[in-house]
Amino acid sequence: MCGRFNLRTSVAEIAQRFLPGIDRTSLPPWQPRYNIAPTQSILCVLQPEVGQPRQLSLFRWGLVPSWADDVKIGNRMINARSETAAEKPSFRAAWKSRRCLIPADGYYEWQKTAEGKQPYEINASDGSLLALAGLWERNDKADAGGQPLYSCTILTTAANRFAAQIHDRMPVILRDDFIDRWLDPSFRDPELLHQATAAVDEGMLQMHPVSKRLNAVTNEGADLLNSN
Repeated sequence: MCGRFNLRTSVAEIAQRFLPGIDRTSLPPWQPRYNIAPTQSILCVLQPEVGQPRQLSLFRWGLVPSWADDVKIGNRMINARSETAAEKPSFRAAWKSRRCLIPADGYYEWQKTAEGKQPYEINASDGSLLALAGLWERNDKADAGGQPLYSCTILTTAANRFAAQIHDRMPVILRDDFIDRWLDPSFRDPELLHQATAAVDEGMLQMHPVSKRLNAVTNEGADLLNSN
């Protein structure tokens, strides 16, 4: 699964990689985050409609389907299994035309030890930004303030042998050659979409232990990346 991640890269650098040509004055505010948790706002790259430009937006982490009338349903939908998302009622509409990517510098998994759970950060071995595959939705019912609620989920897949040292699932990390098709709302080829969600090569990732202070979602700061 993917239940916590970090994003230290600036919105300008994110835009340079995923949104070439975008007006930089329209980018949402973002400060480096080291302990991003479900139900919080996260950055998403998406193309809202066919023919429209890509945008970088803040969405709630935890997908709230368009038909739901309670935002709390999203608390159970922080992840979606890529193998079944196309058939699941909560995700199948988004799978067809509301796909997105969530930029991340690294994600966390926990390993059980005799001293308790030890968190690890998993990131790109070359230090590059990860493009986590996601799905997004707009809901006009669940927000008590009467405003549309935009939310997203992170897709997962079976872990490759490297990531399986910690957990049997891992987030889908999009390769660069799949990103354009993944974000295109008109792209529907089921075989290629499922190819895009396969686990990345083992050599693309590295991991290292980080502070157990990460276990509390209230803790923040660069020191969380230090080992105990």
